Amino acid sequence: MASTHFGFKTVDEREKAQHVRSVFDSVAPKYDVMNDLMSAGLHRIWKHYTLTVANPQPGQQVLDIAGGTGDLSLAFAAKVGPTGRVVHTDINEAMLREGRNRLLDKGVVLPTMVCDAEKLPFASESFDFVSVAFGLRNMTHKELALAEMHRTLKPGGKLLVLEFSRVAKPLEKAYDWYSFNILPKLGKLVANDEHSYRYLAESIRMHPGQEELRQMMKSVGFGHVDVHNLSAGVVALHVGIKC
Repeated sequence: MASTHFGFKTVDEREKAQHVRSVFDSVAPKYDVMNDLMSAGLHRIWKHYTLTVANPQPGQQVLDIAGGTGDLSLAFAAKVGPTGRVVHTDINEAMLREGRNRLLDKGVVLPTMVCDAEKLPFASESFDFVSVAFGLRNMTHKELALAEMHRTLKPGGKLLVLEFSRVAKPLEKAYDWYSFNILPKLGKLVANDEHSYRYLAESIRMHPGQEELRQMMKSVGFGHVDVHNLSAGVVALHVGIKC
């Protein structure tokens, strides 16, 4: 039996996806509110920076993986316009439903699909951009998911991975204190779910750091990978180019 991590716990790797699904089923209704509280609104700046680095043009094709409540899908859609396409996906139906409703409330209709990043149901070389924001760390087989993202990109296409990463050393103690003391309490107060937000804090610590993820992306075929540290490394944007 192969095992993997679920936060700081060790679980059967066949069960991790269900554990993760339970977390996001629970947090979906309050996900956007909690994002604003947890990051003091910085997540909006991080996503805007990601879009600026991507620089999508009218008519281009975008796959948003783990798109959740639709922030990046909405932003990409505004850039690629009616001649382009943004496919909004997530493995979690509850999160996807929240995102679809939010997009519809803004008058934006996008192709929306429940799909597993490790088995993407798209033809090879279909997209100019693949984005995944705060979703890669929850995937059981990260290398397999990254390989699938690489497969679906056109030559010259870009993968944008926005994810929590390794904070600068002088901030480690304060960041750990916030993550394991304040974050779960916020989750209990706002979302009535302390456990899920403790898992989210643990999952960040178990995710590969900046250089490890860079090498992982190169190992699945990306010829060039840039790393942009944001907010002293609390978050990093990895940009992989398919050569």
